[in-house]
Amino acid sequence: MNAKERFRNALERKKTDRLPVTTHHLMTSFLKNYLNRKTDQEFFDLFGLDPVTWVIAHTFDASKGEYFDPTQTEPGFLEAHRICTDNWRFSSEEIKGNAYPTTRLKIITPAKTLSMVLQSDEHTTWLSEHVIKEKSDIDILAKYMPAPKCDVTAINIAADEFGNRGLLRGHIPCFDGFGQPGCWQDAACMYGIENLIMATFMDPSWVHVFLSLLQERKKVFVESLKGAKYDILELGGGDASTTVISPDIFNTYVAPYDAPLIKAAHDAGQKISYHTCGGMMPILEDIAAMEPDAMETFSPPAMGGDTNLEEAKRRIGDKVCMIGGFDQFHFFTGCSESDTRTEVRRCFEAAGGNGGFILSPSDHFFEADLNLISAFADEAKKCIY
Repeated sequence: MNAKERFRNALERKKTDRLPVTTHHLMTSFLKNYLNRKTDQEFFDLFGLDPVTWVIAHTFDASKGEYFDPTQTEPGFLEAHRICTDNWRFSSEEIKGNAYPTTRLKIITPAKTLSMVLQSDEHTTWLSEHVIKEKSDIDILAKYMPAPKCDVTAINIAADEFGNRGLLRGHIPCFDGFGQPGCWQDAACMYGIENLIMATFMDPSWVHVFLSLLQERKKVFVESLKGAKYDILELGGGDASTTVISPDIFNTYVAPYDAPLIKAAHDAGQKISYHTCGGMMPILEDIAAMEPDAMETFSPPAMGGDTNLEEAKRRIGDKVCMIGGFDQFHFFTGCSESDTRTEVRRCFEAAGGNGGFILSPSDHFFEADLNLISAFADEAKKCIY
């Protein structure tokens, strides 16, 4: 099998010639510090992993007065080119005197200017000020926020260029500036997860309105995906894990908004991987009931998750493809090659039965012993069905 066939069979819960083995997003700082700025695809070639490429391309509806943000020089992590109207515009300014590079991003509307503050180091970006500061701010979203659409032509050009090399991935749009694909996860980025959890108790109707606004924006994009040659798109986020929220909050505020997006994606001919970096075991069946094609990241307890791979496979392995499961913190650094190979075998024996498993680190990594990545890839390729 070539890598694309291997991935596609796994996503359909079929056996493959061997265990598919890959990674999630490759971080720029890792490629810079460890591999002399090699590209993602050079990384896959070097280690012999099954390649993944992430392609995000948005377009707009000119008949609605939409256009690309002329102030955006380069999209940030998980961003595409932002969509503007004359009533939804952006400006940014550098804030001096902070320990980290700091930027205030403003969203300018006729009624009010919203803003967020982002800080960064070489590894990642985070928010030090959320965009939704008052509950009435979501009225601005309802009145002015545009919804991006998929640039199907750009995606298909990228798909044709990538060919059978591997898996073409994308994600459901995040909020402009800083967000993540799932409705709840996006709201958590915009309002703060502690504030959002408290609001579910203090003002649940407001939370439902907020989530509905984000869902509608994402649904416009999902419905525009018809004909796009994606292999799979990501939805979800770690703030919807049971490391952060209860199963009751998940079933009241997460699943009712993300499940319809999964159905809409299926109606558009697309597959969805539901990303839950954190605790999953109490809600495995609840996630699977949303009918995603795959679930990730199956983070082990030593990585801050709670996954028992063997039990997860038993409970939901006949319903979804499982992606992840590997402890990159303890087996990409500070151990022997034999230890890494043993962990690969443990994952395969726990979740590889009858196919439907893609071995991957449970989310991102910023540091690694290159010899251990080589051992990870080599041992996975010896895991034969």
